[in-house]
Amino acid sequence: MVFAAAGCKVKLYDIVQQQITSALESIRKQMKELEESGFLKGALSAEKQLALISGCTDLKAAVEGATFIQECTPENLELKKKIFSQLDLIVDNNVILSSSTSCLLPTKLFTGLKHVKQCVVSHPVNPPYFVPLVEIVPHPETDPSTTERTYALMKKIGQSPVKLNKEIEGFVLNRLQYAVISEAWRLVAEGVVSPTDLDLVMSDGLGMRYAFIGPLETMHLNAEGISNYCDRYREGMRLVLNTFGPVPEFSGEVEQKINQAISEKIPVAPKQLDARREWRDECLARLAKLKKQMESD
Repeated sequence: MVFAAAGCKVKLYDIVQQQITSALESIRKQMKELEESGFLKGALSAEKQLALISGCTDLKAAVEGATFIQECTPENLELKKKIFSQLDLIVDNNVILSSSTSCLLPTKLFTGLKHVKQCVVSHPVNPPYFVPLVEIVPHPETDPSTTERTYALMKKIGQSPVKLNKEIEGFVLNRLQYAVISEAWRLVAEGVVSPTDLDLVMSDGLGMRYAFIGPLETMHLNAEGISNYCDRYREGMRLVLNTFGPVPEFSGEVEQKINQAISEKIPVAPKQLDARREWRDECLARLAKLKKQMESD
């Protein structure tokens, strides 16, 4: 949907025809709803965007004429390696082979491929239609032009790409996310705060500023620049950080406690979960629209 919004011709590939049919039906429904609510991206109408998207169950036919291939299979290393091995046999020397993986390292995915210079990870953030960040992570043998072309394409389609200089477990987004989740888990485990109040600290506290500025700029603005912030708070930060506990197991009594608290708010049932996800996406759509307006001001 993001690619089609930018006017790109898109071909969906799957080994099961019903998956393609269901995807196209879902895309049509979502695009029509987005158009009606005024949140459809791009200059083209929903119908014109839909006309750009097709699907097929033949991999060779799917990639014919492609300039960019985005793999979106489940987070299973062997499955991803299998699809890239298949692609390696049929693509030319110009197409970019990109993976959506959120945590598998490029060296594990692409090493040994004939077209490894054309391979890169382009990790989008869920839901990518409203959250524009894309982490671009090269393999050590990735040609710099592959990274630059991927970066340029992501900018062209309206996403916000960031380039990692080298691969690292979890990339950047999940390393930051897991650091927050880990301390959140410990705070609940130690009885410092309830699960619902913990979430409130983020949604009505840190999250409000982080929607517009990152942690480093926050430091810069909360003092007279970064150096002044470090002078003021260096000792306090180190004191607090030295009290952080070990990495949690994310299981047992604490898991049950958190699960119970969050499930009381949002029951673990398809209808309630889907309704909450729709609410989340509408919030993100409005936030994205606000950010765009503020940038243009």
